Parts: sequence; structure tokens; C-alpha cells
Amino acid sequence: MLVLLVIPLVLALLGLAHWYVWRRLVRDVTRPGSGPRRAGTAAAFVLPLLALGALTAGRAGFPFRLQQVVSWPGFLWLATLLYLVLALLVTEALRPVLLRLPARAGRRPAPAGPAAPAEFSAPAEPVAAGARPAGAHGGSLRPRGAEAPGEPTPGGPAGSPAADAAPRGGAAPSSAPQGGTALATAPAEDPPAVVREEEPRTGEDAGPGMPRRLFVSRVLAVTATAAAVGTVAHGAHTVLRGPAVKRVTVPLAKLPRSAHGYRIAVVSDIHLGPTLGRAHAQRIVDAVNSTQPDLIAVVGDLVDGSVENLGPAAEPLARLRARHGSFFVTGNHEYFSGAEEWVEEVRDLGLRPLRNERVEIAAGFDLAGVNDVAGENYGDGPDFVRALGDRDRARTAVLLAHQPVMIHDAVRHGVDLQLSGHTHGGQLWPGNLLAELANPTVAGLEQYGDTQLYVSRGAGAWGPPVRVGAPSDITVVELASRHA
Repeated sequence: MLVLLVIPLVLALLGLAHWYVWRRLVRDVTRPGSGPRRAGTAAAFVLPLLALGALTAGRAGFPFRLQQVVSWPGFLWLATLLYLVLALLVTEALRPVLLRLPARAGRRPAPAGPAAPAEFSAPAEPVAAGARPAGAHGGSLRPRGAEAPGEPTPGGPAGSPAADAAPRGGAAPSSAPQGGTALATAPAEDPPAVVREEEPRTGEDAGPGMPRRLFVSRVLAVTATAAAVGTVAHGAHTVLRGPAVKRVTVPLAKLPRSAHGYRIAVVSDIHLGPTLGRAHAQRIVDAVNSTQPDLIAVVGDLVDGSVENLGPAAEPLARLRARHGSFFVTGNHEYFSGAEEWVEEVRDLGLRPLRNERVEIAAGFDLAGVNDVAGENYGDGPDFVRALGDRDRARTAVLLAHQPVMIHDAVRHGVDLQLSGHTHGGQLWPGNLLAELANPTVAGLEQYGDTQLYVSRGAGAWGPPVRVGAPSDITVVELASRHA
């Protein structure tokens, strides 16, 4: 019933995310009917199909080669989609600010020097003789009260000296050639014209030929895309280069002096599958062997697929080397991939499965392992009584359990240290916030009663081969005796 509710919700969220990205990266930055608009719209239909194919190909039983073809682009697009949406949401706060900024392109600088009086202005072009060029306020080129001798004073009475000085017949003297048009030119001593500064434009124009809104949308779209692609590229690089090695010292009250300094290499969540294959397994084997551990613990989610498809990818695990051997417990993904077949496969590779059982380690402590809680749906769930019920509680007990949520059972059964994985540390920020809702510890070492819990972030990646804010790791847990 829960699955029937979750699937429509996931599809709705994917659809909403793709619509939002199409709106901001295609509709808002391209013109209707243009080639980029058509290409972006086509991508908005193709990319969701690739993402759905990547998510469902394995469960649907598609040929493994087809799973590989759709998984890389589909999963990488899902990671990119996440960070595109986050980046675009950040730009929503910037958009109104940028749209309200004044457009500097519309300003014209004022001329140097003191401004000319308002009564002066220069004609835009030569005018015919006898016509009086208008100034800035409809006046002449001369200051008021500075009329030339012989020129009638505007509005002056007829018969005034100025009017009498004019030739009879009203013809103005002219030095222009006969038959030509007389042109009046401004005197050389005329003051400079007044140039008025335009008001800054805050409307749609951001520059010649481009509306302000389109310009801002394109800048924000390019910025968000660059941020998302750069984040995903860096996250993919951190996965493909292989996990880092961490070292953690865990003091245990009951650990004998003979086990002081004992080193357990904890490996979880390798997730061999359509995207991470044999080369990834080899990188992990090389990293583990370089630490020269006393014991290797593979704590679940080794694979995402069948033995038939991924058996060759897992073969490098046969070269794991440790003084007291390598041990394995199931994770939830083993049950999605055929747990019984994989248990036998890892046994053939030289790892010892611990299926609700316990072994005594020569250094002086008990090592137990329980099946993952997902096995309950297959009649193969964890059994703490079988694994720990009849043990000597005076001895230190180290438990291998894939999911951190099993810590509460571990506390009840007197376990000293539980080693787990499952969370990936969130894998893709802000996934750690969701992981915290479902797990008591997302990564690192924490204390629960008399039991300590260490959670590895994992050596691989599920889904997108990308990690952001949660780098992959292999942890060397060094046990410390308080009697040493």
C-alpha cells in the first residue's frame, strides 16, 4: 500500500521539477518558435524518460547492456536536476533585485565645465534667413535684452528706432548669391548648448536590442546551470577516483590487552551495478589491502543486480587480504538482487558470510553478524538471539549489521561495538537531512548506552554515481583496550 502512494508522489515531484527547470532554462530565455526553444522543449521530454529508465530498468529485468546505456545519462541527469532546482530557487531571490536595478546603458554624461544659462541653446540645424531659430524655451540665440542694432524688438511698437532701421519693403539684407537661399549661422561667440541628462531607465530595456527581463533571465539561467553542472562533475569525480581511507580509534572496556590495536577495515555500500563495475571493485580492493588490516568487514549492499550480470564485476574481491580473513553480512540491496545466490558467490570469492551467527576471533573477542531487516520480507531477517544469545558476556562483542537502526537490539544484547553502513552519509546534500530522519546515526561514531555505533558513509554510490557533501570512505577501526 505504501508503494502505491509513494510512486505517484515521486512521479508528481519529477514532473513538477522538470516543468520548473523548462520554464526557467527554456521558456524564459528563448523566443517562441526559435530553434533553441524547440530543442529545449524536446529535451524536457527526453530527459525524464531517461531518468525513469535508469530507476526502473533493473527491477523491470531489462537486458544488462540496456541498463548500462540508460543508467549513466539517466542517473547523472537526476543529480543535475536536483542541483538545478536548488540553484534556480536561489536565483528567485535575486531576480526581482536585478530587474529593479537602474540601467546604466541609458545615461549620457553631462558636458565638462559650468552649465550654460537656460536662455541659451543651439539650433539643431541651419535655418533660413529671416527665420528666428528657437532656443530651449522658444527664444533666440542671444540673451534677452541683447538685440542687435536695427533688429526689431519682439513685441516692440512700430516706429521705434529699431523698426525704422529696417529697409523699406521688409526685405532683409543678405550677402547670399542671387537665386540662392540665405542661411543664418550662429556667431562663434555663442555659449555652448545645454545638454540635459536622461533619467536612468528601470523598465524593460537592458541594452540595445534586448529587453531587461530577457537579459536577467539569461544571466541567472547560465549561472544556475554552471553551478549545477560543476557540482555534479565534482561529485562524480569523487566517486570514480575511489574511496578515501579513514582511521578511527574505538576504546572498549572489556577488550583484552592482546587485542589492543586490532584493526578492522570496514567496507560498506560498494553498490556494484550498471554504473560502477569491475574497475570500481578493484579500486576498493587496492585501498583496503593498502591498510594491511587484521580483519575485513563488508557490511552489506555489495551489489545492485544479479550474479549473472555482476559476477565478473565482483571477482576482484577474491584478492582481499587480511590476517584473520574477510567477513560479509547482507544489506537490503542483496535481497533486491537475489540474496541466496550472492551469499554463495561471496563465499566462493573467499569471504565468510555471517548469517545470524558468531565466531570467536583469536585476538580475544567475538565477531557476530546478522541479516538485514529487509530479509524479513523473504523469511530471512535478523535473529539476535541466534547470533548472540548464548555468548559469554564477559567477552567483547563486535556486531556487523548493515542498518544503523539495529543498534537498539544490539544494546539489549550487550554488544560493545556495532559496525554499519546503509546511510551513505546522505550521499547528495541535502540528503543527509532526510537520512537523519530515518537513522539514529548518519555517519561516524556515537554512543548508545554501553554500546558504540560506527556508521561508514560507504565506498560506492547508489543511483547517481555522484557524492556531494558526503565523500565515500573505507574506515580502519582500531580497537583500543583500556587495560593496555
